[in-house]
Amino acid sequence: MKTALITGCSSGYGLETARHFLAQGWKVVASMRTPRHDLLPASDRLQVLELDVTRADSIARALTAAGPIDVLVNNAGIGLFGAFEATPMTTVREIFETNTFGTMALCQAVLPRFRERRGGTIVNVTSSAVLAPFPLVAAYTASKTAIEGFTASLEHELRPFGVRVRLVQPGYGPSTGFTANGQQRMQGLIPHAYEAYAQEVFASMADLRAHTHESDVATAVWHAAHDASDRLRYPAGADAVALAGAA
Repeated sequence: MKTALITGCSSGYGLETARHFLAQGWKVVASMRTPRHDLLPASDRLQVLELDVTRADSIARALTAAGPIDVLVNNAGIGLFGAFEATPMTTVREIFETNTFGTMALCQAVLPRFRERRGGTIVNVTSSAVLAPFPLVAAYTASKTAIEGFTASLEHELRPFGVRVRLVQPGYGPSTGFTANGQQRMQGLIPHAYEAYAQEVFASMADLRAHTHESDVATAVWHAAHDASDRLRYPAGADAVALAGAA
């Protein structure tokens, strides 16, 4: 039985991905900063762990508790909407600590295991923001674009050891907690000078007909984890697929 360690399983894409892998008969290590055991169906193949990807000690404890894994899904992330002009650099660093450095730290922690056994797959979840420029998400986009470059380079680096590295690029998911989870962080990031423009942006997002469902991302992660080809990027969701095609 294969095992997947998935980060950010408290909601949204991570939670649905954990459900999907469980339904396919895998053992799932579902990690989250504040563990909740009521989110996923009870199973002897499920392990819920505390994991804060910004803390080295938390990563070490979680990996010890998880035991051997076959697939690492780096899904944990935090969102941010706001004018960059009004975004404190402390907030920018907070975004990078989770979205960029947290992903990199977890990759680095599992690599010795994968390299020594000459097998394993890492799936890093980014965003369709890397496929086309979007306004009011400059810092968020930067944090995800960094992971795109990191993953592309790492894939070359690990190929000789039989370790595969993949990117899943979800589109905009209005049913997720992306905006709600970051409300406190986003306070004051739309100053008066940007209000009219921001309203136009939010209205255009509300009118989007094509968007991403949690199941789209779960399916893409599943495919990325099983694909034996050299494919690197997997857009997830109708809007992301369309952007990838246009790019």
